[in-house]
Amino acid sequence: MDGKAADIGITVGKDEDFPEWYTQLVVKARIADYSSVKGFMVLMPYGYAIWEMIRVSLDAKLREKGHRNAYFPLLIPEGLLRKEAEHFKGFVPEVFWVTHSGDSPLSERLAVRPTSETIIYESFSRWIKSWRDLPLLLNVWNSVLRAEIKSTKPFIRTSEFLWQEGHTAHASKEEADKEVLDILRLYERFIEEELAIPVVSGYKSEREKFVGALYTTTLEAVMPDGKALQMGTSHNLGQNFSKPFEIKYLGRDEKEHYVWTTSWGVSWRLIGALLMVHGDDKGAIIPPRIAPIQAVIVPIAYSEEQRGMVLAASREVEALLKGEGIRVELDDRTQYTPGWKFNDWEMKGVPVRIEIGPRDLEKGEVTIARRDTGKRLHVKRDILAAELHRVMSEIQGNLFERAKKLLESHTSTARDYGEFVEILREKGGFVKAYWCGGGECEEAIKMETGATIRAIPFEAEDPVGSCIYCGGEAEKMVYFAKAY
Repeated sequence: MDGKAADIGITVGKDEDFPEWYTQLVVKARIADYSSVKGFMVLMPYGYAIWEMIRVSLDAKLREKGHRNAYFPLLIPEGLLRKEAEHFKGFVPEVFWVTHSGDSPLSERLAVRPTSETIIYESFSRWIKSWRDLPLLLNVWNSVLRAEIKSTKPFIRTSEFLWQEGHTAHASKEEADKEVLDILRLYERFIEEELAIPVVSGYKSEREKFVGALYTTTLEAVMPDGKALQMGTSHNLGQNFSKPFEIKYLGRDEKEHYVWTTSWGVSWRLIGALLMVHGDDKGAIIPPRIAPIQAVIVPIAYSEEQRGMVLAASREVEALLKGEGIRVELDDRTQYTPGWKFNDWEMKGVPVRIEIGPRDLEKGEVTIARRDTGKRLHVKRDILAAELHRVMSEIQGNLFERAKKLLESHTSTARDYGEFVEILREKGGFVKAYWCGGGECEEAIKMETGATIRAIPFEAEDPVGSCIYCGGEAEKMVYFAKAY
């Protein structure tokens, strides 16, 4: 391979230098690019198309549950942000502040939205008056800004990111509890069934929960480098925001009550996760259910006469597949060879490639190539659509099974602290260990190993051991990991 060809493809192996492999994949697959502003990135058209697939799918599911989309201001007065003290304290280190309008100083600083609880709950206090106004179920698609200047990584840690954040108000804690778990399960099904990434679910510890929350539930995945990645969270905020914001309603009992609120969200780090988990040394592999392009048609011709016939047949196949609901693109670019196109679409991770050449025309068939295995099949044109649906279902399942094996191979159980430290150092991944429930042990483990409690499983295992750190009576088995 000459230098020019090497520059087109990824130049390091996924197992050789994972951070460099990932960065090259993101840029060379033209999913995202770096910005001139440190900590910020440009989402390119193909990357945005993947985000749109995520957004459309989740949006439909949320609408089915009765949630409606809204939009709230980007700038939040400092006074509003201060209303919930713990929330304010937790976000201040990450906040970008607007202090001037033109050359004139502002009378009050404005925070550039780090999250929307405070600006939304100010509105809730005006909109909610009676039990008839509940539940109030809102969803927002926007961007937020949090200062991530020191350690940035495309999609995983950036100062600005696209996300979805839901905010709801309920008459009781029981209704809020149900909302929290319903949304978490919705996220879990989406991530596992459409992104093909298995997750661990559970509660966050008091130390790791969302600032200002009563409790936080989480979905955690493991990446090929052994680090955990938080895929989505759902929080019961209790009445921690409704009281300072005076969000009250007149109940059926003719008495005033404070509402119970929830918030929950996922971000474009889902794109980073699917690239890390499914990608290989050739580039991305996008699961068919979430792929903006499920199949690409590459015509192959060796003369102008052949080109006309092959292109006409390719257009017929494109129209046929679109009519069957398959997201297909015809690559009829003349400035590139078929081999170059193969590499280009493999880099982008399109699940299926369809090759149509003179011999295929003679036989009334096409050649399809699977991105996940590289396996090539010859398929009659009259059954192509049905076969593509079957193959894409197989690819979706295969990617999930691969990711499940990754999760299983990166999940260990530690019986003592020495083993715990060794697993984190040599292997990484999730380490299941007993924990006494004490914040001192949790903090000490983080300081000494860099690992945090990623999830406390909903289905608690009966403690039969001692705390991995202090040796005291175990309260629960939890998942520890180093994380992004």
